[in-house]
Amino acid sequence: MDNHLLPMENCFSSLYIYGTVFRAILFLNKPNAYIHSPSAFTMDWQGQKVAEQLMQILLVVFAVAAFITGYVVGSFQLMLFVYAGGVVLTTLITIPNWPFFNKHPLKWLDPSEAEKHPKPQVAVTSVSKKKPTKK
Repeated sequence: MDNHLLPMENCFSSLYIYGTVFRAILFLNKPNAYIHSPSAFTMDWQGQKVAEQLMQILLVVFAVAAFITGYVVGSFQLMLFVYAGGVVLTTLITIPNWPFFNKHPLKWLDPSEAEKHPKPQVAVTSVSKKKPTKK
């Protein structure tokens, strides 16, 4: 079964590598740090939320603007072009990891610090939940 999934895995890994190179080109001020550190490309949780909300708002605004433009001018083709331009602009705004999407970065422990603090053990308690039987 794993042999069948190997081409798909190779496809996604190549997309990850190309995305890393693309983002390294976008951020030319520190190219080595961005190529060697995939965590440099991750947004924080609040940034992901802002990107998602911004994407939804922009798509709705461009859809309304495209509809109004197409209705007033009477051109379905113009409506599609306005909406397609809005989708491209929305993509350029929300997909790259702009600095304003990473205002609340997560603080991770260094590996040396993680070894000093062992994982907490989860206490397993067995509680017997039997239904009362009727006699």
